[in-house]
Amino acid sequence: MKIMKSAAALFAAILIALTVAACAPTEKTEGTGGYLDDSVVTTKVKAALLGEKSIHSTQITVTTFKGRVQLSGFVRSKDEARAAVDVTKTVEGVRSVSNDLLIK
Repeated sequence: MKIMKSAAALFAAILIALTVAACAPTEKTEGTGGYLDDSVVTTKVKAALLGEKSIHSTQITVTTFKGRVQLSGFVRSKDEARAAVDVTKTVEGVRSVSNDLLIK
């Protein structure tokens, strides 16, 4: 009976350790907390771009990974692309901005 309790406790400890490890970030993937943080940054960037009337942000896609924001999609001019990058840089949580915007 004592052995079964010890085995059950060991199994529970292993299960908890595996669960926690599955949520841990790696170099190319995020942990649960990082994913939520990046989702918040993405939402804030989208809101900031929407609030800027000189930017047609409906054609801009925002992707965030570990605080690095990638802007892609289409803008009307270099000035609009520059403005989108400048607005993005002001958002809390943005560590860097990758400008992959195309002018159409």
